[in-house]
Amino acid sequence: MDWILGIILVAAIILFVPSKIEALRMMELLIPKHVVRGQNVKLECNFELDKETLYSVKWYKDGNEFYRYVPKEMPPVINFLLPGVTVDIHNSTERSVVLQKVTLMSSGRYRCEVSAEAPSFTTVSDHADMLVIALPEEGPVITGRPGRQRFRVGDVVRFNCTSSKSKPPAILSWFINGEPVKAQYLRGPHITGVDHEGLETPVLGLEFRLQTNHFKRGDMKIKCLATIATVYWKSNEQSIEGDKPVKAPAMESRETRAQGHTHAEHILASSGRTTIESCLVLVTAALILLR
Repeated sequence: MDWILGIILVAAIILFVPSKIEALRMMELLIPKHVVRGQNVKLECNFELDKETLYSVKWYKDGNEFYRYVPKEMPPVINFLLPGVTVDIHNSTERSVVLQKVTLMSSGRYRCEVSAEAPSFTTVSDHADMLVIALPEEGPVITGRPGRQRFRVGDVVRFNCTSSKSKPPAILSWFINGEPVKAQYLRGPHITGVDHEGLETPVLGLEFRLQTNHFKRGDMKIKCLATIATVYWKSNEQSIEGDKPVKAPAMESRETRAQGHTHAEHILASSGRTTIESCLVLVTAALILLR
């Protein structure tokens, strides 16, 4: 009989306990991880009320409230001034907030907090970080030994790759003939300058001794790649020529030297032989007459 009572009890629990708990729930918080300075950014807070009634939606940056939506108030939207946060009121709702022309000061942790009306007074929240990036104004620049155009096997080559100032600084990478270079070839990276906004200028050196396998069809290609998160990707490439082998001068024969005479020399030589022959003829004629 005990097992029968147990079955009846379980069945009663299944029948009377609701299969779905209806309450306010946070579904998804959509905040871009990286954005470019000067862009407009949309922050989304998706929640499910079920049978609850919405009381308020509040947005915070680094713990400071900057936007509040209360449907029962008129107007329902309240905006609080906060450095680096400029809200587009006309395009913001209870589920999204649009920030206008973000600056470096807009970087930080954003939190959305949703509250339900009585009797539950349930509150749910979620947060995420956003980083505003100041992009380099120009692509990376490769510099090396001035005036040096050709290199040969055994030479030590030194190059620098410099990216324009940015925040955060660009991550630099070197490639030789399309392949990432070995770690022992790298020098740095180093930060060579920081401006008044905190934008940094990074430099990564490349130094190694040339080997035969570095040259493909007589030259070698080096490339520097600069990246920042997923929003910036630029490169610069240079081709380095290898020295062509110098051929030893061929031994010059007498016949070759003779062939090397100019046309004028041949004429002079020919004219000289004609004069001698003429003189011999005159001398011979004179001796005959004297006899």
